[in-house]
Amino acid sequence: MQTLALTQQQEEILSAYRFRHATKEFDSSRVVPERDFRFILETGRLSPSSFGFEPWKFVVVQNPEIREKLRAHAWGAQKQLSTASHFVLILARLPQDMMADSAYIQHMMQDVHELPEEVIAGRGKVYDQFLKVDFALAHNERAMFEWGCRQTYLALGNMMTAAAQIGVDSCPIEGFDKARIEQVLTEEGIMDPEHFGISVMAAFGYRLNEPRPKSRQSSEEIIQWV
Repeated sequence: MQTLALTQQQEEILSAYRFRHATKEFDSSRVVPERDFRFILETGRLSPSSFGFEPWKFVVVQNPEIREKLRAHAWGAQKQLSTASHFVLILARLPQDMMADSAYIQHMMQDVHELPEEVIAGRGKVYDQFLKVDFALAHNERAMFEWGCRQTYLALGNMMTAAAQIGVDSCPIEGFDKARIEQVLTEEGIMDPEHFGISVMAAFGYRLNEPRPKSRQSSEEIIQWV
């Protein structure tokens, strides 16, 4: 297959992807400037979600004591929690909030999307059909929660890519005890367990060590044209 020359902008974007790696330990002496981190958070806020219902919340944990409590139950974040400039918990909404007739979904359509009542009624029916028939999620609470979590990964990916484009390192983290982390967040008054559960963690900062060369499968192995 012929290789096409890339534009300068395309090369810059791919350079950011090559730069990004799962940073295991950060330089704790360096702090991401507030303007840069707010930019990273904004790319998460502006990320797409199914039906535009944004089933997420971003919790930035800077308190050292709370980080230490989290570290006791996050085996995959031992070095990141103690060295990252910024540490983010991405929460996902629970099934009851994501049902078509829930107060949250009605709030999204009425107050955020500002849809007319007749459009809300029609959109609600389509969404209800999607949950109950098309994706068959409504009768499986775990599937419903995981569907919300999948959407949070769209925001996570955008945040990590945006960070890489401005020279900030990151690390997505799933290595934790979900129940115990949620218990800590509930006891600290950070998370309302009636509406949210934890989806994923992410650390941001500046690398302490250079990573090994990036390894990926070839395009021929993972891309199929039909």
